[in-house]
Amino acid sequence: MNEKLNIFVSSVQKELEDERVIVQNLLSTDPFLSAHCSPILYEFEPASPDKALAGCLKSLDGCHVYLLIVAAQYGTLVGKLSITHAEYRRSKEKKLPVLAFIKGDRKVKREDGTEALLKELDGDGPKYKRFGNVIELQKEVRAALVKLLKDQFGIAPSSDENEVAQQTIEATSIFESQPLTRLRWPELDHEVIRQLIAAAEGRDAGKLSAADLLAGASVRGLVWHDPQAGEHYATAAGIVLLAKDPSAVFPQCRILADAYRGAEPDGNPHDHEDIRRPMPTAIDRAIAFIDRNTRHPMRVVGLNRLRLDEYPVEALREALVNAVAHRQYEDAGRKIMLEVFADRVVISSPGLPPSPITLANLRKGKYRPCSRNPVLAQCLSYFHRIEERGSGFRRMRDQMLNHGLDQPLLGTDTGYFQVIFPGPGENLDRIRVPETRLMVTPAIEARLNERQKKMLALLAAGEKLTSRRCEQEFGITRDTASRDFALLMELGLADRQGRGRSTSYILITKTA
Repeated sequence: MNEKLNIFVSSVQKELEDERVIVQNLLSTDPFLSAHCSPILYEFEPASPDKALAGCLKSLDGCHVYLLIVAAQYGTLVGKLSITHAEYRRSKEKKLPVLAFIKGDRKVKREDGTEALLKELDGDGPKYKRFGNVIELQKEVRAALVKLLKDQFGIAPSSDENEVAQQTIEATSIFESQPLTRLRWPELDHEVIRQLIAAAEGRDAGKLSAADLLAGASVRGLVWHDPQAGEHYATAAGIVLLAKDPSAVFPQCRILADAYRGAEPDGNPHDHEDIRRPMPTAIDRAIAFIDRNTRHPMRVVGLNRLRLDEYPVEALREALVNAVAHRQYEDAGRKIMLEVFADRVVISSPGLPPSPITLANLRKGKYRPCSRNPVLAQCLSYFHRIEERGSGFRRMRDQMLNHGLDQPLLGTDTGYFQVIFPGPGENLDRIRVPETRLMVTPAIEARLNERQKKMLALLAAGEKLTSRRCEQEFGITRDTASRDFALLMELGLADRQGRGRSTSYILITKTA
């Protein structure tokens, strides 16, 4: 199988918008299905049903599987058939595999046209599954596609992929897939979606068109199309990630940051910020808050002079991404809390880990991750270069230990899930310098002669150097000093300040 299967998702749009989005999200985020399937949802304008039908059928002709969801309504008519019914007829002509899912049992009252469609399905013979809610729908859709891929292509998910999928479906909140009408596409932060699409698809952000942005947001379940209004609106996940101020719609979408002088909250933080931004940039803002409220000792290591961070930034970032991606959004009264104390950093997220994950599993690092908000988790993984599925807490532990600190503590407090990062206290010498932070690597050092190494050592000690001083210190000419400084600048080790006689050189300090 060299290409992905295009799965055409057919239904009455307005009636089944929740189900359409949840199926789209399943196909986009399930680790097995997303590797082999692409969801195709044609959004049409009912004001011109003939053109809408032509567009739907053209889109269907490029697909490999027809996935039908039926509830009570029959949908927009073109002649005697609804568009959905006509799509089903075309799928039969094309001899496409048909996967049908019926909402509700046989007692549900349905429109006459819908009853006729179901009768036709019965006569044609494709098996269909019934479902009562979106959790059941996801399970049935996944099972049907897994069977199709195995029967036709000999492709099957691993036991780990099956377990992750089952746990994720059962943990999934319907919050993020809500097709709301609060924010239209033009009201969203298009620069944020530009960064997302560029990262997710490995494309040049500057070359993405407006159509690329809308298509990328749609396929990832961040916007949906309302055919009656003729508008694209943000889903709940789209509001969290792309709204300029998500808290205007969802008050819980904020990060409340406090920094205290001591080891306990005293009611008078010396720094405070109520962060209300698109969540990808809110995380960056939270990292900046920690940066300005923690210590950054300078360390000279060989020929390097480094500005160290009190805490490993990537471990903090991972915890914040987890807090945003996996929190319980149905709890509208609580926000993510970030507290910086003199001896620790605490990140608190509303809601406990989704079943079957337990604190004991997390502490041991023995668990298969699942997310109650898989769309948010996947999109945030693109923004912050964090693996969406994997041992995030093990990475945080390793980053803290490699930094010279104790491993993070995991716990709960009044319905919040907490990650506590113990600090170095008064012993800043505990902080280790990772080799990746060294500017003067062995390869760079090999390019320097002994005089240039001595010049660099003076710069690393915090001194400024001038050509005149080097002439006197090392007994060299001005031209030789200029060549030495030119090499140090070429290697990204030194920077020039001033002009003419006031020219001097300083070390470029590498920061986290």
